[in-house]
Formats: sequence, structure tokens, C-alpha cells
Amino acid sequence: MRVVLDTNILIGALVTKGTPPDRLYQAWLRNEIELVTSTAQLAELANVLARPRLHKFLDADEAEAIVENMHTRALVLAELPLVKLFRDPKDNPILATAIAAKADFIVSGDKRHMLSLGEVDGIPVVTAREALERIIG
Repeated sequence: MRVVLDTNILIGALVTKGTPPDRLYQAWLRNEIELVTSTAQLAELANVLARPRLHKFLDADEAEAIVENMHTRALVLAELPLVKLFRDPKDNPILATAIAAKADFIVSGDKRHMLSLGEVDGIPVVTAREALERIIG
């Protein structure tokens, strides 16, 4: 199963262990899903992880490991189609990544924007809990 994890899901995986975002991240590490990302998302992730207000919630080594794992183990797309579905330019690369990779679904915790779409180009946008149900069955 080919999956795009929104940046908020990746941060959630680092902050709180055992939660659906963490379980998705662990499923990827066990090769149960194929994670797709982009150079744009990796830049956004590095930027978010550098924010001082997050440092008290994150283990620095673990944060570095998630970025390194994504660079080396995920399918990283450099070329993305132009997608302008949101005013927030950070959301569009996530959608473009899913479209370009023909992902099975996009996982997000953003109820106001991403999840409210329901789907993009036939690709469902789901919560982490819903993604786990689809993966586990």
C-alpha cells in the first residue's frame, strides 16, 4: 500500500508513542506500507523539527532519525505536478505527492483543511486511525 503521511502525522509519531500516527510510522519501518514523500515535504519537516517550541517534546536523535529514514527508505519525489487546492502553500505539495505517486491514500490530522477534502483525484484523505483500519483490515 502506497501512503502519503502529512507532516502533522510525522510530528505526531515523534511526540506521542503508541498513537495511530506512531503505529503508522512503525508500520512503514517494518515495510508494511510504502511511504511516499517529496523534497518539498522533507524541507518542511526539517523546518518544523527545528522550531524551538517543539524541542521539549521531541528526542533530538529520534527527530534526526525520522528525517534520515525518509531520505533513505521512502520514495522521495522531486518533480511534482502543480496543485493549487489550498491557500496554504504547504498543503499543496502533500496533495501533489499523492497524485504523482498514485497513492492509495493520504493520512492527515488536519480536519479543517486536508480531511475536509475527503479525496483528491480519487485518493482518499483519511485520519491515522482510518489508515490503520485500511492497512490491518
